[in-house]
Amino acid sequence: MKAARVGGSDVVLSGPGGVGKSQLAASLARELRDQERSDGAGLDVLVWVRATSTDQVISAYAEAAGRLHIPGVSPDDEDGAARLLLRWMAASGSRWLVVLDDVTDPAAVREWWPDSGTGRGWVLATSRREDAQLSGEGRALVRIGLYTDSEARAYLQRRLTDAGHAYLHDPAQAGEMAAELGHLPLALGHAAAYLINKRPTMADYLTLLRNTSSRLGDLLPASADTEGYGQPVTASLLLSLDAVEEADASRLARPLLHLASLMDPLGHPATAWTTPEALDHLRTARPPQRRWLRKHHPPVTETEVCNALEYLRTYALITQDAATAPLRMHALTARAVRETIPPGTLPATARTAANTITSLWPRYDHEEGELAALLRANVVHLDQLTRPALWQPTTHPCIYTAGQSLTEAGLYDQAIEYGETAVRLSSSIHGPDHPATLSARNNLAVSYSDAGRVQEALDLRERVLADRERTLDPDHPATLSARNNLAISYSDAGRVQEALDLRERVLAERERILGPDHPDTLSARGNLAVSYSDAGRVEEALDLGERVLADYDRILGPDYPATLTARNNLASSYSDAGRVQEALDLRERVLADRERILGPDHPDTFDARSNLAVSYGDAGRVEEALDLGERVLADRERILGPDHPDTLSAHGNLAVSYHDAGRVEEALDLGERVLADRERILGPDHPDTLDARNNLAVFYRDAGRVEEALDLGERVLADYDRVLGSDHPATLKARVSLARAREAAAAVQQSDTATPSTTRDDQHR
Repeated sequence: MKAARVGGSDVVLSGPGGVGKSQLAASLARELRDQERSDGAGLDVLVWVRATSTDQVISAYAEAAGRLHIPGVSPDDEDGAARLLLRWMAASGSRWLVVLDDVTDPAAVREWWPDSGTGRGWVLATSRREDAQLSGEGRALVRIGLYTDSEARAYLQRRLTDAGHAYLHDPAQAGEMAAELGHLPLALGHAAAYLINKRPTMADYLTLLRNTSSRLGDLLPASADTEGYGQPVTASLLLSLDAVEEADASRLARPLLHLASLMDPLGHPATAWTTPEALDHLRTARPPQRRWLRKHHPPVTETEVCNALEYLRTYALITQDAATAPLRMHALTARAVRETIPPGTLPATARTAANTITSLWPRYDHEEGELAALLRANVVHLDQLTRPALWQPTTHPCIYTAGQSLTEAGLYDQAIEYGETAVRLSSSIHGPDHPATLSARNNLAVSYSDAGRVQEALDLRERVLADRERTLDPDHPATLSARNNLAISYSDAGRVQEALDLRERVLAERERILGPDHPDTLSARGNLAVSYSDAGRVEEALDLGERVLADYDRILGPDYPATLTARNNLASSYSDAGRVQEALDLRERVLADRERILGPDHPDTFDARSNLAVSYGDAGRVEEALDLGERVLADRERILGPDHPDTLSAHGNLAVSYHDAGRVEEALDLGERVLADRERILGPDHPDTLDARNNLAVFYRDAGRVEEALDLGERVLADYDRVLGSDHPATLKARVSLARAREAAAAVQQSDTATPSTTRDDQHR
């Protein structure tokens, strides 16, 4: 491998499973890390990435970017943080190494392959594949096979000597052991750990190893051993497991191995098996000590679990880099362990593993992004290994949680891909009309909506509502929820009256079925207040918003997230009613509350910051509005991308702030971009597009381009009148703006000192 690096190229270690690619990569990484930096060969930065999926790569890069304190990194935008790391490595003078371990899809990882052109850093990858994509672009492909006989002998001698048991090494028997274990590094690792801990002679170990052959036929049929490596791994595993069970009085080692074998080789949280869910499963899964105790299952303690895990680590059946690091099991070891899971118990074991994953999920993903990414990877791996165990008899909640977590991490494309897969699987397993399939379809619609794909979300929600009305009672909670969600999409699409009509119906139904104080009823009341505001019914929005906030304060408390949302929405109603100072005071409180409760980088906190910038502008505090608006736009572009509706709103609001600050040309340039983007993404008749058109007309007028202002103003008024109605506040504002444009056209030389009617966007959430 050193020869491969002579030319400064990246290196790919290629070979089948179990031959020690990852171990070799780890050994080299440690060697480089520990070298003196003065010799020019040491490392400043080492990033180890499990590269079996794009999600894992992005999460690892995002974590590294955070630890390096790269400017602009946000814990809520893993994709953006990962790209910042790539840019940092391409330009940095630091010495870095990125290890892409177990690349399974070269095409998927190509976008995330760091640029080592500066010569200060390089990439070391491992893979079972030998694709041209891996060996191209100047990369050196190094094929790794089984140990040679001499390498296997040397490995055993070194391991025994390093452990202080050189006397156990028998050169003649070592060759036989290596041959019996197929010269496979993983199996030899199991054997070395057994020799160190049990201290038999090599001859005795060979005898035991050959005696396992009678069990291998049942545990690993030849048809399952496609690579030819399962037999030696399983044989060495059985001996190690026998030794562990002999030493482990708790009898937990085997059921713990069964659980761990279903988890991602990337690793799983070390605390997984001491959760109440795991302890309850282990209580009945471990074999009883006496026949008469079979119906009595004493509780399992955390101490017993920790001791059993320590035995498994001692015999190299699991690994852990540090006390709080994830637990790992080699993929081949895991496969051999899975063959020992008793028939018929796999579904229950899989769902126990899923229960532990769900119990460990952080309340807010952005607070523990690394943990959330690890749990997502384990959900995907567990489902793929045990399908349909997590789908029958009902879909396990972890399936839905993983999809939502992708969205919260800002991985919108991955969330949609995951949601589409979930819909397809649920439809195949449960049927297209099953409630679980309708829930999966609804979740996909949420992902479309979060990604700003408004029309796709609306189309899917119309289908979900129709399906639920057809298959469920019209008053069923799921039907009411589908109706409410469709109203959200109508609102997002600018179909204001349809959203209002549906929300009035939802509120009436929830009050009748659930009662006036049920949380879902409060939510429906709050949504209706937003629709009143969208429809220009300002006083009704204000009255209902004040009632909603009072109800939330009374029933759920002042710090409940829904209460914060109600307070935010009431501030918007104050703003619509011209009660500027009350809106500003309330929005300052909302931002402070969200920063305190949710953290400064939570998406809802970003919304509060955006809304406060709007209030600063309304209050004439132009510079504060401008500074906060620029910060909001940078956050939106980094987290959501340039085409998300919230990013478009941030662009529009900043354009208004530029205008208010007298920076007319900047307002004009940004206003033209906002209008073009909204017409392209939201359509020409969306209310947000109409607002952008109206704002641009004002910008034209104040820039002295009165003819363009007049032409656009006349179109805007006609559009508002047609889409929102002649009495809508936005229509009235457009009428005033057009009158001023006509005055300007008639007297171009006169200065127009009236306040322009520009429009900002609030975030109602």
